[in-house]
Amino acid sequence: MKHLNTSLVLACVLCTSLSAPSMAQHAGEHIMLDPSELTWNDLPALPGVKITLIEGALNQSMPIMFRLKFPANFKVPPHWHPGIEHITIISGTLHMGIGSVFDASKTRALKAASVSIMQPGTHHYVWTSEETIAQIHSIGPWSVNYINPGDDPAKK
Repeated sequence: MKHLNTSLVLACVLCTSLSAPSMAQHAGEHIMLDPSELTWNDLPALPGVKITLIEGALNQSMPIMFRLKFPANFKVPPHWHPGIEHITIISGTLHMGIGSVFDASKTRALKAASVSIMQPGTHHYVWTSEETIAQIHSIGPWSVNYINPGDDPAKK
């Protein structure tokens, strides 16, 4: 399985929000979008992963919403976020486990329309077996902190 570099995701989302027109730049406006109106961007360091920023800026203290499109067989090692994180599965299945050690046998399969709400600091990990789209809501700034710093792909 490939490791998802969420630090790169954050950087790419920020670059995308600064370099291309997006709904995320229309703070305070009423936003209504059809999925066909979302702009998906490749993450060059993670072939096959796509991201779209819907609301906010990930590096600021404000509501944020974005979607990640994972290819099959992706793995995110145990990590945590400083703020509450709400995940809604749009399509596919996201297998999520709670804890500091990755164990695929202890995950729960979250299928389309499933949700997960994690309090700040919750240690968790995920993997996919099929293409999966997850929508994340939180309050920025958003970051990923790996339990084992050696798992952070940015440090490899």
